[in-house]
Amino acid sequence: MSEKVLMKGNEAIAESAIRAGCRFFFGYPITPQTELAAYMAKRMPKEGGTYLQAESEVAAINMVYGAAAAGARVMTSSSSPGVSLKSEGVSYIAGADLPCLIINIERGGPGLGSIQPSQSDYWQATRALGHGDFQMVVYAPATVQEMADVAYGAFDIADKYRTPVMILGDGMLGQMMEPVELPERKTDLPEKPWATTGHGNVRQKNIANSLYLDAEELEKSNIARYERYDQIKANEQRAELVDCDDADIIIVAFGASSRIARSAVRAAREEGIKAGLFRPITLWPFPVDALEATKAHAKAYLSVEMNMGQMVDDVRLVVRDAAPVDFYGRVGGVIPTPAEVLNKIRQINEGLGE
Repeated sequence: MSEKVLMKGNEAIAESAIRAGCRFFFGYPITPQTELAAYMAKRMPKEGGTYLQAESEVAAINMVYGAAAAGARVMTSSSSPGVSLKSEGVSYIAGADLPCLIINIERGGPGLGSIQPSQSDYWQATRALGHGDFQMVVYAPATVQEMADVAYGAFDIADKYRTPVMILGDGMLGQMMEPVELPERKTDLPEKPWATTGHGNVRQKNIANSLYLDAEELEKSNIARYERYDQIKANEQRAELVDCDDADIIIVAFGASSRIARSAVRAAREEGIKAGLFRPITLWPFPVDALEATKAHAKAYLSVEMNMGQMVDDVRLVVRDAAPVDFYGRVGGVIPTPAEVLNKIRQINEGLGE
């Protein structure tokens, strides 16, 4: 039977990952995700799993590579600068077509920045989490419950497409506590005939590798990988739409910002302004199809983010010339308020009446 408990977002991700079959965790402490690693340190030995605090982020991600190559469900977590250090290893994992789960509980940047919540790693997660031609699935949960749900399902997506998957949260979601219904334990995990588990002289050996000395072989590998990416784009786009059916102004926001935007949309509706919320749940693949459908009636769009304007580029790519796309953001760990977003909605609405 499922159970409902009060948990931090960081803890909810960890417990759901364990229930999804994750038995290996390699990481290195950094605020504001440390509770996730601490939870794994406590729980993994009781589950017959392995928790290891590596000597560095670089070491941790390469340990993930090894466990993933052996067919294990494996996870690592960090925060913004720590994820940057893992970027080379993530590229190797993607190049070897290995599934794993990577958690980024973002903090303010660039540099060491602050330990306050931020969403300034959107570009890194969706565009450049390492060198070479590769992408990976990126989820942006907005509640503690969704953090648990996404973590639980992310391993299945990673295994299905043989790709790393990232959950992009932030310090606010990681630290806040909400009631969460935890999922049942998975008992039937998928077979992995490609894993490096020994061949017993009954089959050819498996090799986990991202090195190709022949340029044409590497080209074939990249093309085949992008064919899988096309399948992900076709099948895995996810978004939540709130009051968008008749909305003149559509607020696009993800993660923690979407919670604030939701309150602003509700307040705008009470004032008679036809506002709606479009919340991407997958940042890659970006939910292009669902946003495209809103162009039939929307008169303006507003991207609300905790950065200097990163997701707004993807919104503009979809909307193009159909309607103006505006941006409102706070940075450095400053969280926008519903009143600030509502004021921006009012300004846009006044402009529509001119």
